[in-house]
Amino acid sequence: MAFLRNAFRNYPLLSNCAIYGGLYVTAEFSQQTFLKKYQRKPEESPLPYDTSALKNYAIVGTGAISPTLYYWYKWLDGKFKGTTPRIVVKKCLIDQFLMTPNILVMFYVGMSLLESREDIFAELIEKFVPTFITSSCFWIPIQATNFTFIPAQYRIVYIAVCTLIWVNILCWFKRQNSETESATPPAQPAVTSA
Repeated sequence: MAFLRNAFRNYPLLSNCAIYGGLYVTAEFSQQTFLKKYQRKPEESPLPYDTSALKNYAIVGTGAISPTLYYWYKWLDGKFKGTTPRIVVKKCLIDQFLMTPNILVMFYVGMSLLESREDIFAELIEKFVPTFITSSCFWIPIQATNFTFIPAQYRIVYIAVCTLIWVNILCWFKRQNSETESATPPAQPAVTSA
């Protein structure tokens, strides 16, 4: 435990990046495991884990979202000190309506880039609103609890557990077939006449 405390004290950004990257990979791994176990038909053989997707979640979670959130919360906590209801409401609303849209853009566009999608904005445009609404319902009460009741020394653990749950929800949104994928009929084999 002393090692972890020292890591967080001496290398807070690096520690947060490692934890967030791990949470993103864990969430995607749990989604894939769930699908393998409960969503496949008994006669189907299980598919291997999609290690490319796991790698993409690691890159986005560790390299983009974690450092952004680290500096964001450092600024937010420094700018709005205290736990009065007025301060907590301000922090929650600013967090949800200023930072969350940016995080969702980073997530969907970053994943599309890593997946080499032709239109890197298509999935963002399609899934942004339902993801944002769900995020608001999930994170506003969690952050209100965090900013009001959770002592500073337990915030990392509290937010880590909540983040694991949220990233599972995010993985589910990501996994939903997009309209463009479902609207495009599969290619038909060419018919040749003999």
